[in-house]
Amino acid sequence: MIRIVVDAMGSDEYPVPDVVGAVAAAREYGVEIILVGDEAKIGPVLAAQNPGDLPIRIVHAPEMLTMEDKGMALVLKARRPNSQNSMAVGIDLVKNGEADAFVTAGNTGAASVTAYFRLGTIPGVDRPGLAPVFPTATGTCVVLDVGANPDCKPENLLQFAIMGSIYAAKVRGVESPKVGLLANGEEAGKGNDLVKHTYPLLAGSGLDFYGNIEGKELLGGKVDVAVTDGFTGNILLKSSEAVAKLLMDKIKEAILGGGLLAKLGGALIKPSLKGIKKLMDPSEHGAAPLLGINGLVFIGHGRSDALAIKNAVRVAKNAVEADVLASIQSAIEKSLK
Repeated sequence: MIRIVVDAMGSDEYPVPDVVGAVAAAREYGVEIILVGDEAKIGPVLAAQNPGDLPIRIVHAPEMLTMEDKGMALVLKARRPNSQNSMAVGIDLVKNGEADAFVTAGNTGAASVTAYFRLGTIPGVDRPGLAPVFPTATGTCVVLDVGANPDCKPENLLQFAIMGSIYAAKVRGVESPKVGLLANGEEAGKGNDLVKHTYPLLAGSGLDFYGNIEGKELLGGKVDVAVTDGFTGNILLKSSEAVAKLLMDKIKEAILGGGLLAKLGGALIKPSLKGIKKLMDPSEHGAAPLLGINGLVFIGHGRSDALAIKNAVRVAKNAVEADVLASIQSAIEKSLK
């Protein structure tokens, strides 16, 4: 049975969404769940879910990492062998072979740093990349990096492209994923120095390289994988989420404030709007993999609800079943020859 560690102290409203979502995942996906965190806080929430004989257990971790943990203080908590925070304890379960994947909705920086120091990177990978799935006009697109590495080198983006292609193929079921390089223009030669120096690396990589892409190509579904530095990617991610929320809020506002006919029309299109809302809801995708780490680590939004946690476990389970880690290790090794 696949074993998934869930950081029960991760979400903004911990431990309720984390525990409720994890229990739902155990019921629906047939996985073993290991809840890591303060047992005194987790226990009552777990008991309220009537887990019965579901394969769920608690591993006590009395401490937690928060948004206040930064700089050297964070590094020390992340790498200290006897760290007792929920991220360190949970990731160590993966490192020691007691679990197959780790899921958290906690601080992205803290999770990335902790994973980096406790699991290390795959040989040949300099930096890991956070790779969420974006909805597009034709399906989805894996975008990386979106925040783990504000500053990147061309070699980093090449590694992102290799890892993103493996993930798109193995977990998303995309045959021969097309890779795009995010830039301020479609033509070769556009972009800053990073983009200009990355272009020839991708063109000669053996990947199905589409070329430079702008936001319209990404969201239009022209590529299956888009690579960029974490600074640009994070702005893209947060801007896209904000625009999606703004559009849904404005549609709702127009319907409610448009009089009787608008409300009647709104009632008629409500089922269709639910479909659109679901498409743009990050909770549906659960969590993003931190690709390049020598272990399976998935990081979700701090505002994750129980649905997001459940779906994060599903995504982690799919990655374990697809043997994503071994496939990435093999692909990176070949790229070095």
